[in-house]
Amino acid sequence: MDVKVALIQKPPVLLDLKASIECAVGLLKQAAAESAELVVFPEAYLCGYPAWIWRLRPDQDMALGNKIHAALRLNAVNIAAGDLIPICKVAAKHGMVVVMGMNEIDIEFSGTTLFNTVVVIGSDGAILNKHRKLMPTNPERMVWGFGDGAGLRVVETPVGRIGSLICWENYMPLARHTLYAQNVEIYVVPTWDHGETWLASMNHIAREGGCWVLSVAMALKGSDVPDDFPGRDLLFPEADEWICPGDAVVIKPFGGIAAGPLHKKSSILFPTINTEAARRSRKTLDIAGHYGRPDIFHLEVDRQKRKPIRFVEDEMGSGVEE
Repeated sequence: MDVKVALIQKPPVLLDLKASIECAVGLLKQAAAESAELVVFPEAYLCGYPAWIWRLRPDQDMALGNKIHAALRLNAVNIAAGDLIPICKVAAKHGMVVVMGMNEIDIEFSGTTLFNTVVVIGSDGAILNKHRKLMPTNPERMVWGFGDGAGLRVVETPVGRIGSLICWENYMPLARHTLYAQNVEIYVVPTWDHGETWLASMNHIAREGGCWVLSVAMALKGSDVPDDFPGRDLLFPEADEWICPGDAVVIKPFGGIAAGPLHKKSSILFPTINTEAARRSRKTLDIAGHYGRPDIFHLEVDRQKRKPIRFVEDEMGSGVEE
């Protein structure tokens, strides 16, 4: 089955959720006009990858970092409150599957902690899966909490079986194998990484997993950072600097570039993929099938949702004495 894909390599409005959702809706409509059936956004698109953490000086810029983080928290996605409804509606209207990266706030328990999250939205507008990044990388741990295994799932969609890991999670062999062993056909990688080493890793995953690999990062220039961004002149002084060059790419099952990389361009990559090619490629190498040795190797994945507290109520459910 042929599937028209749109890899969105355009920036959001940093630290502005409302404006970023409006951008996303506009981009979805643009993708729909090109007959895209699967639309993929970068890591933390809503509303911006925290590129500032790699530039802040821990011994001098703590106050500035706290100010930026407070703004990010106020503009993080609250899924339960319906923040994604505009995107879900557009997906349903045009019958598109959408993979969206975001800064998500834990409103259920702490009300404060943020997670690096990716959701898969079905062509009917329903959220099919929510995965929180398992291990934020280096200074990312000052921004995001650790996700659990609840979202390590491959979901069935009209365009194929989709699984997703975020950025350097893709260097975790057991996380990759968890997707391979669920018959992943379209392996989606929202990321911030780019360059030759990253492209080589994506090629390896496509060969290892026998799946399509769709990798997309946020193409971001200094001029894309809003004028009112706290500490803009200190952190992003050069308007012409490519903070992230993007490098959106599509890798064929068993390896080889099918489209891209889209380098230093704020644009959309529109490849066409064929999902049947994934299964065909595994005839030679199927590491979750005939090339695996479950009699020797065993992997157990805990997909329980981890909660920080468990309440035990009385039979009436109130827990309050009369």
